Amino acid sequence: MQSLPIRLDVFALAILLGIVQGIFLGLFLLTGTRGKDVANRCLGWFTLVLVAIISEIFLNYTNYTFRLLWTVDLAEPVNFTVGPLFYFFVYSRLHKRLPRSWGWHLVPFAIWLLNAVTWIDQPLEFRYNSYTDAWHPELPRIAAEQRWPEDFTDLRPYVSEITALSCVVYALLSLLVMRRAVRQRPELTGSPVLRPLWLMSGLFALVPILIALVNLVFDHDLGDHLLASYVTLSIYVNTFLLLRGSAFFQPLPQPVAGPAEPKKKYEKSALSEEVEAVVLQKLTRLMDDEKLYLRSDLSLPKLADQLNTSPHHLSQLLNDRLQKSFFDLLADYRVREAQTLLTDPLTTNLKIDEIAERVGYNSTSAFHTAFKRLTGQTPAQFRQLTAYR
Repeated sequence: MQSLPIRLDVFALAILLGIVQGIFLGLFLLTGTRGKDVANRCLGWFTLVLVAIISEIFLNYTNYTFRLLWTVDLAEPVNFTVGPLFYFFVYSRLHKRLPRSWGWHLVPFAIWLLNAVTWIDQPLEFRYNSYTDAWHPELPRIAAEQRWPEDFTDLRPYVSEITALSCVVYALLSLLVMRRAVRQRPELTGSPVLRPLWLMSGLFALVPILIALVNLVFDHDLGDHLLASYVTLSIYVNTFLLLRGSAFFQPLPQPVAGPAEPKKKYEKSALSEEVEAVVLQKLTRLMDDEKLYLRSDLSLPKLADQLNTSPHHLSQLLNDRLQKSFFDLLADYRVREAQTLLTDPLTTNLKIDEIAERVGYNSTSAFHTAFKRLTGQTPAQFRQLTAYR
């Protein structure tokens, strides 16, 4: 079997950096308390799948595969997990859970994994021919026997096209999930939760376009190093977004004074327990006494300004101490207020959309969604049941 010298250039270096960074990012998201969050787990596995794909491209592009023929096409089945895992990440980031019947999305991966046995469990001569056909068509084939027929689906020649189609489908599903979330919860528009998702979805939506362009310009797999370089860029963008949202790099919070408490200086980079207690006390007062949640334009930055803290630290405080997001907190207060209006004899004549407006919702559908999520009933059902009691 003929071999070629190792090729190391700018593309090889870029892809190698993407592999290293992707391993770090994937393991970071999957370990510690971060791994308890379903969205983090989905993004972590998505990143490691990308690492597996570009690692194989790196070996092929640099000619290391001549020395590691057992790795030929080893990562091909995970092509069919890229789209589903990204969709799972977007969905769970917005809904705190995986979509229903999520296992069905992985059926193509399971089928291709079984199919992969037909080309993985083959002699090295067979795998040598597979590699040179795709990456070095100028080299002659060698005599090779097959243990069994390759590819029982007869779809393998179209694996790039099928992968691109899968990415298109799941990019559209991700965009639809975000659009529906904005319609149901208008307060998400322009929020720190949604902006990174739009950017990441945009980068993901470009993948099938790049696959199509590379297949048009290059024969076989000779342009895959360009796709791997783009994936490397995506990994670094995701890392940047993660670092930008990290509490470690946020400025020190300003001290918050309670009603009868003198101002103190804190030297920690995150909120101390004393400051957290004061912020929570003030938050409870603002929500219970002044009912800030009734303002339809109330946002995380506006509430943080009222509490003399940063939006990031307020979000961190709500997650750590109350196990709620800002939007969950807002919905809790608004739905409780709506329940009072629905049962109060003085307001029983109000229509559902009027109640939605009174408790701070600009959208009646968003009010219905939040009410049913928290109570298991629609506002009309709740009113009807309480009327008979």
